[in-house]
Amino acid sequence: MENKNTGSTKPTNFIREIIEEDLRTGKHTKIHTRFPPEPNGYLHIGHTKSICLNFGLAEDYNGLCNLRFDDTNPTKEEIEYVESIKEDIKWLGFDWGDREYYASDYFDQLYEYAIKLIKKGKAYVDSLSGEEIKEYRGAPTEAGKESSYRNRLIEENLDLFERMKAGEFKDGEYVLRAKIDMTSPNMNMRDPIIYRIRHESHHRTGDKWCIYPMYDWAHGQSDSIEGITHSLCTLEFENHRPLYDWFIEALDIYHPQQIEFARLNVSYTVMSKRKLLELVEEGYVNSWDDPRMPTISGLRRRGYTPESIRNFSEKSGIVKRNSVVDLALLEHSIREDLNKKAKRVLSVLNPLKVVIENYPDEKVEELEAINNPEDSSKGTRKLPFAKTIYIEKDDFREDPPKKFFRLAPGKEVRLRYAYIIKCEEVIKDPKTGEVIELRCSYDPETKSGTGSSNKKVKGTIHWVSAEHAIDAEVRLYDRLFTVEDPLGEKDKDFKDFINPDSLEIIKHSKLEPSLSNAEKGERFQFERLGYFCLDSVDASRDRLVFNRIVRLRDSWSKIEKEQQGQK
Repeated sequence: MENKNTGSTKPTNFIREIIEEDLRTGKHTKIHTRFPPEPNGYLHIGHTKSICLNFGLAEDYNGLCNLRFDDTNPTKEEIEYVESIKEDIKWLGFDWGDREYYASDYFDQLYEYAIKLIKKGKAYVDSLSGEEIKEYRGAPTEAGKESSYRNRLIEENLDLFERMKAGEFKDGEYVLRAKIDMTSPNMNMRDPIIYRIRHESHHRTGDKWCIYPMYDWAHGQSDSIEGITHSLCTLEFENHRPLYDWFIEALDIYHPQQIEFARLNVSYTVMSKRKLLELVEEGYVNSWDDPRMPTISGLRRRGYTPESIRNFSEKSGIVKRNSVVDLALLEHSIREDLNKKAKRVLSVLNPLKVVIENYPDEKVEELEAINNPEDSSKGTRKLPFAKTIYIEKDDFREDPPKKFFRLAPGKEVRLRYAYIIKCEEVIKDPKTGEVIELRCSYDPETKSGTGSSNKKVKGTIHWVSAEHAIDAEVRLYDRLFTVEDPLGEKDKDFKDFINPDSLEIIKHSKLEPSLSNAEKGERFQFERLGYFCLDSVDASRDRLVFNRIVRLRDSWSKIEKEQQGQK
């Protein structure tokens, strides 16, 4: 689909079709969306669909998108979450300009709206306890029961509500409820609570209020106050729409159009902020930005790029039915992005010493290495090569299986950008029997890129010069859960499925010397090993700490091919 306003091409979906029809018919001349997070936790990958959708549509149709914090619950909200949300959205590449709003900006207006409902006989102060309200509500297949306080006089309701606001009553002593229909098949319409008493200080309004609006009361009216044209919500709000419509119609105010879409669910992940908070508070992860977390801050620290996440969000699609997107698609998105951008480097995570016996003792060569074969403008760099090098322990087998084309006794292998070497002798620890060193020979006529030898070998391995290598701590991150749906087993705690191998720390890896100048957050491809970045929190000039972003193997392309074959 080519957007007539911007000329950009984006996949069409039912929301875009609604917007284009509204613009075509003149229902709206300009679209206005909003992203309305609750500041009670860090944003996660599931939120990116709503962020990209709301801000992206505003960009594509030359409209506006507000950032509005629905801060109606002071017991769970913190400035820390507000600031992290703003940082995440900016990092993703979106800007709300001067349109940063809060539901708390509208507390006075929402209070006046509540007074209006009371005066119209559409709201009442209830004295039932929380347990009684829950009991009276009934069940989806059983009608609710009206509160004995439902028919209080308007004057009495106004007086009690004013006294609630003045702080005369304890938490839970009274609530304000909408008077709708206790027999409605939609549980949300059974006299929902509008205001509750909370003697808590609010992060923005301080102690001005001791009554706070419920989310369902504040949400729709805030959209109305801001003049939102298309109020985009995830599917769990579909059953709330009749309530939002009822409030708007009862108040006779501007009516935004609410449209629901399926939320972004990802395999091997949990998307509940409450459950993510459990992981942090109970020490299963180190923090909200732990690189194993599905939070945007965690993905950023791990090394994901904003482009890869936006691309993932777009590929996951905008649909009306809930489904689960394979985590492999997210991993594919970051590989696809970094394959084009990331500089290739050599690193040895688990080093095995190799002495090339026939290489001159004092000689050091500078070999030319390609920075990125996908982008010739990235140029080349120099790699030092000397008599003693390190290779990966896994690249040697004393008793190799069939089709093992790496190093073994009497076998040859090519060193990346360098020479073909042959294993002549294996040195072991006399106490443990562990292989601790290899003695090899090299063929000087087989230098890469010289064309002086036609000798061929099947295997090529990476290496670093022992004399020039720098030490680093490397953190190998993997999926946090061992099953696709950690919440799927009703009789088990989701934490039972935490992957015990989600983090492996290697203390003394050896890296090529160019990485001593890496910047925090800078991303690289460690050849043959995966994509890595310098940790943005723990790394320093004196302590290099690299996080594995993702392995090199791309399982998503295999899934795509299988799906295409089925079609």
